[in-house]
Amino acid sequence: MNRMRGWPVSLEEGPVGLRPLRLRDSAALRETRARNAEWLRPWEPTHPEMPLQTTGLAPYLAMVQAIRREARQGVAMPWAITYDGRFAGQLTIGAIVWGSARSAQIGYWIDSARAGLGVTPTAVALAVDHCFFTVGLHRVEANIRPENHKSRRVVEKLGFRDEGLRKRQLHIDGAWRDHLCYALTVEDVPRGLLSTWRGARVGGGRPEGPGEGTAPGGAQGATGARPERS
Repeated sequence: MNRMRGWPVSLEEGPVGLRPLRLRDSAALRETRARNAEWLRPWEPTHPEMPLQTTGLAPYLAMVQAIRREARQGVAMPWAITYDGRFAGQLTIGAIVWGSARSAQIGYWIDSARAGLGVTPTAVALAVDHCFFTVGLHRVEANIRPENHKSRRVVEKLGFRDEGLRKRQLHIDGAWRDHLCYALTVEDVPRGLLSTWRGARVGGGRPEGPGEGTAPGGAQGATGARPERS
């Protein structure tokens, strides 16, 4: 599959936005990840091409180029998370499998300066609704370390199902780490995940951690969806 339906696109809900990751985001990636190195290190898969410490732009340019290439091949949707129009993190729908599976994995991270504002769950809800109701995926899963209680609470509040432990799934922070697999299928959210999150926010509580995941028409319920040229 060379080009998937509904990509590239920008999505919005209030001050929270998702837009396709751009080459010119490389400088913001470098600055934000370096500033949040301690915040991200316990949960980040080991990616030599995307270091947490301050380096030159080359590794970040290479990472963005690689993931944009995957998007053109129909196996990833890499978004920059924005808050009030400014770069605030990254969310990727990756490992997309078509055919009879139509599944994907979601990974994300957020600037610690934006934690506690409901940015990550809003971004996750926007992305999942777009996957289900526009792109045509059937299943999205998030894999999170058991120790990352704040990120677990994000997906639990959104209604992701805990499907059990995956032993030594990813190499993170110097060792092979266990992960809990959380998942949703389109049948779980017939009215859209964003509407579920809106209702949860009315009930109070906005848990938000640094984020985690193995990947590292508009979406139903989204305030705005804008197709973009690739």
